[in-house]
Amino acid sequence: MKVGVIGLGSMGMGAALSCLRAGLAVTGCDPREAARAEFAAAGGHAVASAAELPQGTEAVVVLVVNAAQAEAALFGSEVCAARLAPGAVVVCSATMAPDDARRLAAMAGARGLLYLDAPVSGGAAKAREGAMTVMASGPPAAFAAAGPVLDAIATRVWRLGEAPGIGATVKVVHQLLAGVHIAVAAEAMALGIRAGADPRTLYEVVTSAAGNSWMFENRMARVLAGDDAPRSAVDIFVKDLGLVTEMARALDFPVPLAAQAQQLFAAARALGQGGKDDGFVIRVWQALTGIKLPGDDRRR
Repeated sequence: MKVGVIGLGSMGMGAALSCLRAGLAVTGCDPREAARAEFAAAGGHAVASAAELPQGTEAVVVLVVNAAQAEAALFGSEVCAARLAPGAVVVCSATMAPDDARRLAAMAGARGLLYLDAPVSGGAAKAREGAMTVMASGPPAAFAAAGPVLDAIATRVWRLGEAPGIGATVKVVHQLLAGVHIAVAAEAMALGIRAGADPRTLYEVVTSAAGNSWMFENRMARVLAGDDAPRSAVDIFVKDLGLVTEMARALDFPVPLAAQAQQLFAAARALGQGGKDDGFVIRVWQALTGIKLPGDDRRR
């Protein structure tokens, strides 16, 4: 099966490598030379533009930042859609508003393409293991066509319905939880440091007790190590929590915790941390209170 993966970031690279391991004929697409070189070194074929995907590609996985990038890659000047085989399936895994998912699905359908509204979760490590969770909606034909790809990249595929937009809705709700969990994990760690608790001991206590969360365990481990290389960046949660507040506003639904968390991520971006790992939203509290983070000495 000829598969294209558009976007070789932390999740897209993992998806592309997982498809490659599954024996699919994979072309990875990314404008960054380093990303293309990494995928090529693993035995894949890499191109800089979606317009360079092999003619007759049967499935394309879109793992870019937002709806605008997805639309540009699929239907804009890069004309990926023109490279796809008749009846090919688009597995659109970018996090976006439900209305955008419905709009892109309509554009795909008008071109005779199948479309899965299929956001993913699991992080970079799960992506490279082929163990992501996919929260997807679309017609049965799209699920069937995407079967080899879904089998390669995920251990759990949620079939949420046939209508596009359902997958995006579930992902936006998921990102409310993810963003708030990261923000409160950073707040708790920062408070402990300010109060004089040993941060490593605090981490061990929390991760062995009822107050733990996956985000605390994962993100605060990076804070302890001073490892701010982005697996998921601060900027991502400025965007994703914005999707939460926009969806809630349209529904006349209050989301005060999501709104506060978004402001914390926005503050981190204003401090120049937008490209850093999202757990380093903790630097907002560092800027406000002068606390020393465990990895500060390592970064000098």
